[in-house]
Amino acid sequence: MDDCIRVNGARLHNLRNVSLSIPRNKLVVLTGLSGSGKSTLALDTLHQEGQRQYMESLGMVTPFVSRPSVDSITGLSPSISIDQHHTNRSPRSTVGTVTEVFTYLRLLWSRIGVRVCQGCGGSVPPSHTYAYDDEEADADVDAAPDGESTPCPHCATPLPALAMGSFSFNKPSGACPDCTGLGEVFRADVGRLVDGTRPVSGGAILGLHPRAAERTVELLRAAAAHYGLPFDPDTPFEELGDAQRDLILYGVESPEFRRRFPSVEPPATVVAGRFEGVVTALMRRYAERIEDAEYRERTEKQALVKEACRACEGTRLRPESRAVTVHSLTIDRAARLPLDELAAWVGGLERRVGSDEWPLVEPVVADLEERVRRLVDVGVGYLTLDQSTPSLSAGETQRLRLAALLGSGLTGVLYVLDEPTIGLHPADTGRLVHVLRRLRDLGNTVLVIEHDLDVLRTADHVVDVGPGAGRDGGLIVAQGTPEEVAVTEGSVTGAYLSGRLPAPRSRARGAGDRALVIRGARAHNLRDVTVRIPLGRLVSVTGPSGSGKSTLLLDVLDRAARRRFHGAGDPPGEHDGIDGWEHVGKVVTIDQEPISRLPRSNAATYADVFTPIREVFAARSGGRLTPGAFSFNVAGGGRCERCEGAGVLSVHMHFLPAVEVRCPACRGRRFRDEILAVRHEGHDISEVLGATVDEALTVFKDVPAVASRLRRLADVGLGYLPLGQPATTLSGGEAQRLKLAKELGRRAAGGTLYLLDEPTTGLHAADTARLLAVLQRLVDAGHSVVTIEHNLDVIRASDWLIDLGPTGGAGGGAVVAEGTPEDVAGAEASGTGRFLGMGVGVPV
Repeated sequence: MDDCIRVNGARLHNLRNVSLSIPRNKLVVLTGLSGSGKSTLALDTLHQEGQRQYMESLGMVTPFVSRPSVDSITGLSPSISIDQHHTNRSPRSTVGTVTEVFTYLRLLWSRIGVRVCQGCGGSVPPSHTYAYDDEEADADVDAAPDGESTPCPHCATPLPALAMGSFSFNKPSGACPDCTGLGEVFRADVGRLVDGTRPVSGGAILGLHPRAAERTVELLRAAAAHYGLPFDPDTPFEELGDAQRDLILYGVESPEFRRRFPSVEPPATVVAGRFEGVVTALMRRYAERIEDAEYRERTEKQALVKEACRACEGTRLRPESRAVTVHSLTIDRAARLPLDELAAWVGGLERRVGSDEWPLVEPVVADLEERVRRLVDVGVGYLTLDQSTPSLSAGETQRLRLAALLGSGLTGVLYVLDEPTIGLHPADTGRLVHVLRRLRDLGNTVLVIEHDLDVLRTADHVVDVGPGAGRDGGLIVAQGTPEEVAVTEGSVTGAYLSGRLPAPRSRARGAGDRALVIRGARAHNLRDVTVRIPLGRLVSVTGPSGSGKSTLLLDVLDRAARRRFHGAGDPPGEHDGIDGWEHVGKVVTIDQEPISRLPRSNAATYADVFTPIREVFAARSGGRLTPGAFSFNVAGGGRCERCEGAGVLSVHMHFLPAVEVRCPACRGRRFRDEILAVRHEGHDISEVLGATVDEALTVFKDVPAVASRLRRLADVGLGYLPLGQPATTLSGGEAQRLKLAKELGRRAAGGTLYLLDEPTTGLHAADTARLLAVLQRLVDAGHSVVTIEHNLDVIRASDWLIDLGPTGGAGGGAVVAEGTPEDVAGAEASGTGRFLGMGVGVPV
């Protein structure tokens, strides 16, 4: 067999007739500027063609899986890709369920779990509780929470049989009945429903129409009279008695109010005073319209707050399930252990389990130990099994999938990974590289899209795509060993590898006089941390993955700021207080959450650039057409109605995911022919949507309303991004930079504090330097920028560092060093400082 994958004449997107050979069974890194064509070559060409050829080899007809625009590809293996997009956003999905580790724990607890008899208090050994361990038996138990029972060996009290389902929060037999296994519930945020400084007659109940307010006063008078309560509607709400406030908030039928008058029956009719209560009415409507996504999201955002379920304390499980132990450990406590601690506990089970029980669980423990070890190996040992999947970063999701692939044992496969180092501290990168090499050593070709110079230095082969982005990219500017690429003229990546292009350096502005001080932060794994964040500076919060960076910045500081400035409901993480707010005029948090879950939203619409573009085209029509005619979201306008302006049609396939095919009516161009006949600088509206930001800048350079918005997108490193790229396909880093560009277009209040979550995600070193220039301009304008960051270039360029650690999970949560980059580089306890002191990343 040929020892190379040979690509001839690849022309998809911006690839310019690319031909190259990629060595098989090697660790190959594909790099280059953002938008140079790396993903097009790796994912849209090699991976897609690998899938297509494999499906056809099995005799599967693939009329809707188009062949990439390439002359030929030979030596290709079946391919598996691990990209940056979340595949599961269900709140019922956790690290434990997606990795199946929690399934093995359920099996272990159902086989050798010990519980206490409710009748006599005696300890009931496993042999008297274990009944089932298969899913069919679980279904039987669920169908009857009167299932098969066994007598207590001490007092003969009937005990329900334990099954795997007894420990599943996704089954009725195991789920907490109060939160149905979600572990959290929404409650009304009274502070956003009632203004305590106002009387009921003067608008205390917020959002109530004046006529409805008058009616409410009448009902409250009647209810108060029924119970013999004094009630003055002109008294401020906060000055009313507890009973009167409970009446207004929860109504006459609520437990909160009825406990005050246990012997008094509620009024029989509304007129007589049967008042429902503000909170009770809100929660009733919320429950009734729970399937209405728009109403549900609006209500949750405006009037509710999420909190841990009080019945199960956030564990998701029934009390009886949480009472079962395996060597003094309950399953909910096991799910809260960091994976590296869980690995140690599982590894010691053989010594603790009795000889009569060990044969029952030996194969379970062996598989469990191997699965947990793989997760630790890919660098997520700080995660816990109970962490919800939607809360994971894109990099963490990738590494969970990578761990699963390690266990498959497949050989002869082409693995395509899209920036697996996202979210990794430099100290963890070496461990990830070791995992990639293990995949390679199994006899696989590992193709990694990556910007991290440390990963590039460890590759067997590097392919540098460029020289620029968009139309200026799409060529192979260098390939070979890392050493060969480093000395190749014309390769920007090579210049950074060799050190010819130096990394940015701090302007050494120090701590300054003004600061925010977070006192006594104890949320999650933070250990009573007090941190001083200098204002008017570029500050980076650093540390190993899971050390508490996001908890400190997002769960504590961001939520406290939202509550202070906007009255937002989510309570901040536990802390004593924050000093220095008087120096902050506004707080802007720019995270990696998707900008929209609707494919009709794209970079142009989100950045407010499509509206002035449509106005330009309307003007070009000579007044015949309105700007609305150039919208693909307006029915009856100028869009193609066959695909409703999407340009594609979704085709549902049996046993396979739906695929998108080009609309035959508009040929993928979204609009009717008469709309496409209108042109600006030789481009129609469809071509503009297909253009990158940099290309569109050339087209609209003389239209200030468009050019200024496009320039901001280019400044944050998004010059390569097509204007019409759906929001659902953006990476977390792209979404964050799009939000930053939009925010830069607003007039910032004096002393704005910007909080960013790894803004360099997905950026080449050259693009990182460009983004740094934007952040430093914000600081020069008198604002403050605080960023969670692993990128050493950003860390070195910061004015001040706050380094958390020393490790992740339970071993993190402390400040190990703070000061200028030079100060932290000299701190012996700082892992970040060690890499700063090297001047490079992971040594090779």
